[in-house]
Amino acid sequence: MSETQAATNQLSGTNKILVSIDGAVASITINNPPANTWDTESLPGLKRAVEALNADPAVIALVIHGEGNKFFSAGADLKQFSTGDKGLSTEVATVFGEAFETLANFEGVSIAAINGYAMGGGLEVALACDIRIAEEQAQMALPEAAVGLLPCAGGTQRLPWLVGEAWAARMILCGERLKADQAEKIGLIQQVVPTGEGLSTALSLANKVGNQSPDSVKACKRLLSAPREAAIANGLSQEHTEFVSLIGEKNQLEGTNAFLEKRTAEWK
Repeated sequence: MSETQAATNQLSGTNKILVSIDGAVASITINNPPANTWDTESLPGLKRAVEALNADPAVIALVIHGEGNKFFSAGADLKQFSTGDKGLSTEVATVFGEAFETLANFEGVSIAAINGYAMGGGLEVALACDIRIAEEQAQMALPEAAVGLLPCAGGTQRLPWLVGEAWAARMILCGERLKADQAEKIGLIQQVVPTGEGLSTALSLANKVGNQSPDSVKACKRLLSAPREAAIANGLSQEHTEFVSLIGEKNQLEGTNAFLEKRTAEWK
């Protein structure tokens, strides 16, 4: 990658979201070590970056991946919910929804290169993409119920649309974590690649998009996504409401703080 194509925070306004553009393909890096968690700085940064890419007629594909070789994204920073502050939690849930819906509405093709653990909001950002590629060591889960919360950024709506209600129930209600090979079998991801090859594989696929008419790609994207987006629109609002209703309750405080304190939760 040339110096002019190096990843920067120019489009996102934060070093937690880095963007580079090479011709018709943009690359977004989640850069919030050590686990690439989401917070009220990185989420608006993602939204700004995608909006800027949508405004660039030359860009018709984007690839999102995590910095490092262990985490794609571990999801939300749970410290944001440890006090049971409904105001803060509402703000976090709102920026989660806005960021990931902006990504879902990207006019071109979006590809998640899952290069490690994709947990909670880390998986939800991948669910907002059109295509998901995972490295063989990657693991995926929506474990929010284990900490007294629920997926608040499309997880309860997008996951069953992709894999069916039964598998979504196993992941959300039973807390089941999937390895890359199982995720491919149920259709959660479309390809498993060797460790270290997720980004290059996703960029290669994105470059194929660049060989097609941008007008055609954008029109087809609208048609492909319309049934899904229409079906889940109401559910996304309910998801947000249910999430906020849990905040501050005894089991939410117990679950979140038990996780942060690395102990077993004692449910009431």
